[in-house]
Amino acid sequence: MENRKKQIVDLAIKLVQQKGYVGFSYDDISKQLGVTKASIHYHFEKKEDLGVVITERLSKSLQNSLLLIENSSVSAEEKLKQFIQQRAERFECTEICPISSLQADFESLPYIVQEKIKEVSRLELTIMKEIVAEAQTEKIISGSEDVQFLAVMILSSVKGALLYRRVLGDDVLVEVLNQLNRFLRSP
Repeated sequence: MENRKKQIVDLAIKLVQQKGYVGFSYDDISKQLGVTKASIHYHFEKKEDLGVVITERLSKSLQNSLLLIENSSVSAEEKLKQFIQQRAERFECTEICPISSLQADFESLPYIVQEKIKEVSRLELTIMKEIVAEAQTEKIISGSEDVQFLAVMILSSVKGALLYRRVLGDDVLVEVLNQLNRFLRSP
């Protein structure tokens, strides 16, 4: 039973990455999993219930990333590169970051899912700010730059590159990642 629920959530996240929250339905899930829509409704009565679980899964994934980063003995530069790579390279060419996808659909999301995606967005930004602040302390990034601005700039660059990659191909993402690496080497 728990396995089916996990399969539904896993597939729903993939569909959010490919079609957006508004663009997928329980019918899409039932066809791809080979189950009835009633089976999906058994686990998630409403789509917003599924949306809440999706955002909770994304939050847990970010928290796990934060723990790995905090417990890592590598330099701030390496932590920053690892977090950027995690945000950029774990998606197939037709997929975008599920957080970005939910952010794009924000106005169409049910209120409870809006609140959850706000929490996830804050967490993602907080993690990036912590890494950027550490990089400034280690003089990897200029200390004169605003931490909030740099964190938003880096996340926006990576997530924007994922969108461009969807349309223009992998070269866009590769070039943005190369530019970010050059930026990180010049304090």
